Amino acid sequence: MTRSPTQRAGDQAEDLALAYLERAGLRLVARQVANRFGEIDLIMRDRDEWVFVEVRRRSRADYGSAADSISAAKQGKLRRTAESWLQRHHGDRLPACRFDVCAMDGDRIDWIRNAF
Repeated sequence: MTRSPTQRAGDQAEDLALAYLERAGLRLVARQVANRFGEIDLIMRDRDEWVFVEVRRRSRADYGSAADSISAAKQGKLRRTAESWLQRHHGDRLPACRFDVCAMDGDRIDWIRNAF
């Protein structure tokens, strides 16, 4: 399957975020998990906690920072996607989890734990 230039840029941003988070001690569980609610870029483990990571990259700040681009609607989609994934893998016994953001403005990665 051929990826568009935008998709390839997103893949590259995810690669950078993944390497950054792995250096910080997190472990990759799944990547680009999609269901009827949306897509989660990275699902990782931080010790006993599940971490759902949204990766955003902006090359220019004309319309705000990368972190600013995650709207309340997008947060809702991420929550519903994560809930569905957790229920499928853990049933009704939902484990501890959090939502992190890796925001990239230019070459800088800003890892925001418990972003929402």
